[in-house]
This record gives sequence, structure tokens and C-alpha cells, in this order.
Amino acid sequence: MLQRAVERVTVNLRSASDGRAEWVGFSRWLNNPSVTAEEIAVHSAEALSERVAGLHVLAIQDTTELNYAKHAGRIWGLGPSGNGRDPGLFVHPVLAIDAGSGALLGLAGMQIWTREGPASANYRQQPIEEKESHRWIKGAESAKSALASAAMVTVIGDRESDIYEEFDRIPDGRTHLLTRACRDRALVGGGRLFDITETWPVRHRFKLEVRAQPGRPARTAEVAVRFDEVAIKRPANCSDPAAARQLTLRLVEARELDPAVEKPIHWRLLTTHAVTTVAQALQIVAWYRQRWHIEQLFRTSKSQGLDVESSQVEAAEALFNLAAIAMIAATKIMQLVLARDGTVDRPATDVVAADQLPMLEALQVRLEGKTAKQKNPHTRHSIAWLAWIVARLGGWTGYASERPPGPITMRRGWYRFQQMAQGWNLKNVCTP
Repeated sequence: MLQRAVERVTVNLRSASDGRAEWVGFSRWLNNPSVTAEEIAVHSAEALSERVAGLHVLAIQDTTELNYAKHAGRIWGLGPSGNGRDPGLFVHPVLAIDAGSGALLGLAGMQIWTREGPASANYRQQPIEEKESHRWIKGAESAKSALASAAMVTVIGDRESDIYEEFDRIPDGRTHLLTRACRDRALVGGGRLFDITETWPVRHRFKLEVRAQPGRPARTAEVAVRFDEVAIKRPANCSDPAAARQLTLRLVEARELDPAVEKPIHWRLLTTHAVTTVAQALQIVAWYRQRWHIEQLFRTSKSQGLDVESSQVEAAEALFNLAAIAMIAATKIMQLVLARDGTVDRPATDVVAADQLPMLEALQVRLEGKTAKQKNPHTRHSIAWLAWIVARLGGWTGYASERPPGPITMRRGWYRFQQMAQGWNLKNVCTP
């Protein structure tokens, strides 16, 4: 099922199958009670052991919602989505990125669930293990386990992951946290977290390229950086009485200086990494900016790629399994997108089987032009070399002056490549 999802860039069972018998087989497998999304996620994470050995890995986690309002009449077992009305489920993956090269290595964990109803009246008094926000701690724990062979792991999260218990439990000699602050926490000795930076001097100014978003064009922002050490108090409503009474962290503030910008950048980044120099502060900002990869993963699994929300599956458990497969397949497509510029030093076999390399070599001969500008510029059998071939199959011209290929081009090229791969394999069957 995963192979077909990757080959055909779809999780629609009819489109992924060759005939009714296979479609029924996929459906039965997804609905088999012995198949679980948790086990699918664990199996995917096991493949990371060799890839991450000796590396510093950024474990980036976030949550996305899958909304099935269009299929409300036939699906069953799902609770309310984020709007409290439509049926839906939530996916919380942990994406592993090489901090050195920026290579996407795979998924280091994944949680999938649906809500049973609104939060209880005493939600704040509940143990963290009973709250939905516990997913951030579980995600960090899964990353520590899946990335055990890495030299260092930095778990990165947005404001929802600003949880005192996570800072108290997760860090160790090789595991760090980097979280955008959400709560104006009380400081040891008095004062509040959000006010303290106003007393610090600006240590550096730099230009930051801000990506375009819906309703917001790309721009170059001038950003001021402040940083220092802070000691935060255990909050009064902390659900774990055994948590440390105070924690010492580093706070890096990146603040856009132009007052005319409607929503200026203002990041308060809490981390367990040492930050005593401008270079270290800028590194923290750069690592945090890698979060955009997980946002792109969500887009690739939805409208820009696999369209997981248009599934024909009906039962909640089967939808969980399908969502897990969709995230793994989307990760493979993302690996190609990130490798397209040649800065990622990873082998093509991170994505394709070794026995497909001869076919790719044959395709390259066909796709390359006569001039140097039309040649594949990347190291043979590297993931960038593979990405160039797939992008060309997807309609990209290959000229460096053209806009780099995105997820849609890669999806289209990957689909063509997999169709060709089936024909390539048939020659071993049909020819004596």
C-alpha cells in the first residue's frame, strides 16, 4: 500500500490499485484490527538508525488536522475536528532533518488521534499525560528513541510546545529543546519573560528573507537580536508536582524593526543550547526557521500532493492507517524537493531501491541536452541527481534560470518515473 501511494502519488484506493481484487485487498488491510498507525510509524522510524548515526538531527514536530466534512455521511468513528463540528482527526509527525546539510532524513515518530469531545471543565488541573498537549512530550520522547544513534538531537516546536513539563523531562546530555515561547512566564527573582528582553541591549542586526504566504508577499526583513540566560519558575498550575521548581534556559529574541509591517517577526526562542555569542544566537534562529519543512510536509500530504482528505475509507481506524501511510509517502516526495539544489549530501537510495539506479542512468541519457546547461550537474547516484531526473520528468526544463521545481512538479515526475519503472521491470519477465 505504501509502495503504491509513493509510486502513484495518491492514497485513493481505486487509483492505487490494479483492479478490484487489489482494491479490496488494500481496504481489508487498512481495516484489519491487527494493523495500527502506531506500528506503521514505528516501522518507518526504524529505518532512520543508520541514516542519523553520528549526526546532529533536528527533530521538528507539529500538528495538522484532516477534515472529512465532505464525507460526513459515510465515515464513522471520528470525533470533532478543530472547529468542533466537522468530523476529523489529527496527525502529529516528527520530521528528522540533518542540522548540517539540511537533508530530510525521514520520520522520527508520528501520533494520530481523534477527539472524543470537548475538553473537560477541570482541564488545567489534569495531569499532563491526560491532556492532548501531551503529544509534544510523546513526540520528543519518540525522537529520542528513534534517533538514538545520532550524536545530538534538537527537538523543535512552535508555541503550542511551550510546556514546562517538556523542558523538565526531555533534555539530557545529547537532547536539546528549541521552542518558540507562548507563555509570559514568571522569572526567578521577579519580572516576566516577555518584559525582560526590553532591558537587554541589541547584540546584532541582520537581514532575513521572509517567504511569501497567502496574502503576504515575500520580503527582506531587518531583524534585531537580543539574547541572555533566564531562570523561569515552575508555574502554579504545573500538573507535575515533582517537576523542578525552576529551570535555567537561554532566550533568543528576533524582532523585526520595521513598524510599518502588518505582522512583524517577533520570535522569543527558548532553548537548552548554550547561547553566549552572536553566532550561537543566529544558529538558534536558523534552526528554528527549519520549521517550514514540516508545514510543506502537510501541504504535500493534502492539496499539493496526496490529497489524503479525499479518501474513500470509512472507518476511523482505517483512516488512521491511511493517514500514516500518506505522511510517509509525502516525506519521500519532500526528500526530492529538498535535494533539488544539490546542497544535500545523501544517496539516492534514501528514496529509491538500488536496483532502480540503472534505469535512472538510462533516463538521464534521454533527458539531458547537448549543452552544459542541460546536463545533470549533480554527483551520480546522489539524491540531488535523482531529484534532477524526477523534476525533468515532471516538466521542469532543467535550466538553472527557471524557478526551482516544487512539490507539484516532483509529484508529477515521480508518478511518471514509477510508471516507467514498472515497464523497466517487465523487461526481465518478457525478454529471454
